[in-house]
Amino acid sequence: MSEPEKSENIPDASAGKEVPNGGNSAKSKEDFDLAAVYVSDAMYNRNIYFDTSPQAIRLYLLYNHWALKVLLYVFILVNLGLAIFEEPAVFPLPTWATMLLELLCVFVFTFRIVHYAKVIPRDKFWKDPKNICIIVILLLTLVDMIIYGALRAANCSIIRWSRVLRPLLLVNVTEGRQLRRAFRSIRNALPQIFNVFLLFMFSLLMFSLMALKLLGKRNLKTIEGLPYFNNYLEIVFDLYVLVTTANSPDVMMPAYNSHSMFTLFFIVYILINTYIFMSVFLAVVYNNYKKYLKEEVRQLVRAKRHKMARAFAVLQEQKEDGGQPMVTQANWNQLVRQVRPDISNGHRELLWHVCDDKNHGFIGKGAFVQLADLLNIEVITLKSRPHPLQSLFPKIYQSAPSRLLCRMVQHRFDTLIVVTALIATIINSALKSLVRYTSRQILDIVFILRVLRLLRVVDGFKRFRAIINTLIRIGPAILTFGQLIIVVFYIFAMVGMELFKHKVKFYEDSNDPAKAYCGNPLLNNTAFAQLNYCKNNFNNVVSSFILLVELTVVNQWHVLSSGFATVTHVSARIFFVIFHILVVIIIVNIFVAFVLEAFFVEYSMDKNDLQTSLEKKIKELELAVAQEKLEDNLVNAMETMDNDLGTGQTSTTANLPNLMFKIASKRYRTVDALLQRMFEEDLDPEDFRETDEPEAQTGSFPNPAFGSA
Repeated sequence: MSEPEKSENIPDASAGKEVPNGGNSAKSKEDFDLAAVYVSDAMYNRNIYFDTSPQAIRLYLLYNHWALKVLLYVFILVNLGLAIFEEPAVFPLPTWATMLLELLCVFVFTFRIVHYAKVIPRDKFWKDPKNICIIVILLLTLVDMIIYGALRAANCSIIRWSRVLRPLLLVNVTEGRQLRRAFRSIRNALPQIFNVFLLFMFSLLMFSLMALKLLGKRNLKTIEGLPYFNNYLEIVFDLYVLVTTANSPDVMMPAYNSHSMFTLFFIVYILINTYIFMSVFLAVVYNNYKKYLKEEVRQLVRAKRHKMARAFAVLQEQKEDGGQPMVTQANWNQLVRQVRPDISNGHRELLWHVCDDKNHGFIGKGAFVQLADLLNIEVITLKSRPHPLQSLFPKIYQSAPSRLLCRMVQHRFDTLIVVTALIATIINSALKSLVRYTSRQILDIVFILRVLRLLRVVDGFKRFRAIINTLIRIGPAILTFGQLIIVVFYIFAMVGMELFKHKVKFYEDSNDPAKAYCGNPLLNNTAFAQLNYCKNNFNNVVSSFILLVELTVVNQWHVLSSGFATVTHVSARIFFVIFHILVVIIIVNIFVAFVLEAFFVEYSMDKNDLQTSLEKKIKELELAVAQEKLEDNLVNAMETMDNDLGTGQTSTTANLPNLMFKIASKRYRTVDALLQRMFEEDLDPEDFRETDEPEAQTGSFPNPAFGSA
């Protein structure tokens, strides 16, 4: 989340000249390992310093292994999930059990950070703020565990203050770069938001003062019989809530009932603060978010090009006539096989023809640096050979039952729904016969599954299909903001549980007299208790998250905050106001800004130049799939495409090549690829042009070099 991370590990372009074996024709396994690491980092935008020694490269490859990443996230989830079993718990466990699990998580995180320290140079490790942050969090967690365990053994009450630090591990791990980028977007937008917020607060305070002078001495009463607008701080809070429309028109009714002219005051206030200032908030957030995100994408592109330049420097060879350095097809093929072993030989040959458009048998630096972007383009590979059963049993394969079965397999979505509904119906009937099962729960599930078939109806309308497909494509990027919300919610949930736990209680027994005031006499005859909001509490992490979701929706949030202020202190409203400002005004607006930009790009723009070149080459080689054979629709986005074009089509597949290709509807392998696509039209040409002169780099970010062994 630090400022240097914006340019984190952008290598010096000249550093490629220091790569061992660069320019020699004989390439060793270590050379291909090093080049593959650079290309892989460029594909996934991993901006990590690492030593170039063979031992460090092996450790780096192990560090980026998918199994270790999955294990890391499993323990992060376990660490966050401990709140379910800790006091106040949903499912209580002994203190020693939760402490042991937390200690195991701390050990895994320590192992991960030590592994990372072995990969990068020591001076770079200690200069990286996120590493320092992880170490501090782990140390503070251990200190808190020791203090908590000792005081718990002595039967003393203590606060687990380190729990609010747990989600910060999710932010600061190496794999959390998308989440750190989201936090940087918030931080960069804060100065401009703060200026607008100051004007908004000035307007709020001025209108509150006018309301006090206008209505404070008229002896008006609220519906609860309390004095109306005679306390300045109460007026400030009520008018702030009015900006969110949560208490409209209730807050206005006593004045409106007194005289209709008083409504002019509230109309002017709503016009200025709700419609103008809130719109300005969105505009400021969108403008600053786009500006700073564009700058970060510029850094991503520059770093990617420099990494590819390093890979080129490792594999380059000099021409016999002394021309420009180049990479041969053999070395290129071996590199691609090492980076993407999952792609077919035909797919790899297709990518080579795109890079080597003139069929020279080698490519230069400019074509080589496009490899990372080419590998990030999803290409569907389809085999045109007939099905093996068609060759062995042609009559049976062409029979009517066989064709029906093939159609069922091709329409997996419908088949899955129908078969699942049939199985659920059989189970429901069996339970009724055996155990006198009377519930309709299974039948309700069947009805829900049948309703899902309406997706086929939606799929039939092209205008709907385009919108929904766009939402599907930007879905992975939206998940980043889901992580951001979880981090913020977790922190507020931990703080809320320490401040408000057991202040409000829920009673399932409707005959219990304490249910009328949520177990706290202070809530008797309050709107909180009368609306039966007792289950909205901070008594465990699950109810805390549900309450925070309700606060995000905004409706009735003033009733919720007033309830907790009643059972504690009026200053408790500060907790809820801060949550509203941070989540609803800032984070939600940034989320809206991202969705607007991403949706506009996906919905309205054509393929980029590299995708166009790839598609053109597919057509030149006569390997294109007809559009009617691979119609891009919603259901195909949900199903696994059939990779055999010969199914039931012997007459049409005899003259087709063995492999055919189609770009997979502009889908992106990484979120960074989508971000680059979003600002492709706005980026300066030099961000895509490789240069060997570090001083030619423009911008306000330093360009540190990789350490070499």
